[in-house]
Amino acid sequence: MIILSPLRLAYILLALLSLSHVAQADENGKTLAKVVKQGFLRCGVSQGLPGFSAPNSKGAWEGIDVDLCRGVAVAVLGKADKVKFTPLSAKERFTALQSKEIDLLSRNTTWTLTRDTALGLDFTAVTYYDGQGFMVRKSLGIKSAKELGGATVCVNSGTTTELNVEDYFKSNNMKYKLVSFEKTDEVVAAYDNKRCDVYTTDQSGLYANRIKLKKPDEHMILPEVISKEPLGPVVRQGDDNWADIVRWTHYVMLDAEEQGINSKNVEQKRKVSTNPGIERLLGGKKSDMGKLLKLKQDWAFQIIKQVGNYGEVFEKNLGAGSTLKINRGLNRLWNQGGLQYSMPVR
Repeated sequence: MIILSPLRLAYILLALLSLSHVAQADENGKTLAKVVKQGFLRCGVSQGLPGFSAPNSKGAWEGIDVDLCRGVAVAVLGKADKVKFTPLSAKERFTALQSKEIDLLSRNTTWTLTRDTALGLDFTAVTYYDGQGFMVRKSLGIKSAKELGGATVCVNSGTTTELNVEDYFKSNNMKYKLVSFEKTDEVVAAYDNKRCDVYTTDQSGLYANRIKLKKPDEHMILPEVISKEPLGPVVRQGDDNWADIVRWTHYVMLDAEEQGINSKNVEQKRKVSTNPGIERLLGGKKSDMGKLLKLKQDWAFQIIKQVGNYGEVFEKNLGAGSTLKINRGLNRLWNQGGLQYSMPVR
């Protein structure tokens, strides 16, 4: 047996840590180069959550998470349609990213400390501020989640939902029975077929999945929000350039909305505006923010033109222009009472 002195052991650990940092540094820029070489972005999405990522009647993917993927494709490849979508269950999503089956995960995924530190992954932004809720049949006469003692609860396995349910019922000294399914459609079907009394997930998911039920109007979402669920895109650790591209794609959409720029007026704004902030955002003659991300000068202009600003994306997928008609709430801009806030483009 070899016995190492504390000092020698410290040197070895330091060397291993240094090698780890070198390995991570070696990854920087590789994702961008790989996506450019293959000519398309591989984006992991849900298996079908209306408003976030789901195929429409023609088979084309739609949703706020889908548009984030398209925005990244525009930034990197110049065209919004250069994306291949991979539907993933909650259980599969992180493994697919870790194993490099996908380049980006944009799948209504909650940012938590454990996920951000223990999986070799990084969250880049919060594209939707959410919180977990409960849906029940109106016929039960329940008005509050505090009345759910003894209920059978349907959830998705491999999600933060399970732990939140456990915490909530335990803290309120209520008993319950959990029924878990890997796929969202299985959860919805089980609830619709009365295999459980309650369906719980993020409130946005409840609104999205309620329209799938046989008789949506017979179900209600209870008022309580029992958790914080900041949802956003995820990348592999070690490629800071790629993380920056994904992060600033979201910020560009936010900044555009704040400055009154949308897909319809962006060309005119670029031609006539003398506002320095708009010139920096749109890549005017005197400004090239793209080079800092190893992208073209007009990367942000093209994102807004081809995909839209954050408000446009929200309204068509989740808000007044969608079948869900979800109130924007916390996802309003910071200067309109919400939490969405772009870092300065300068």
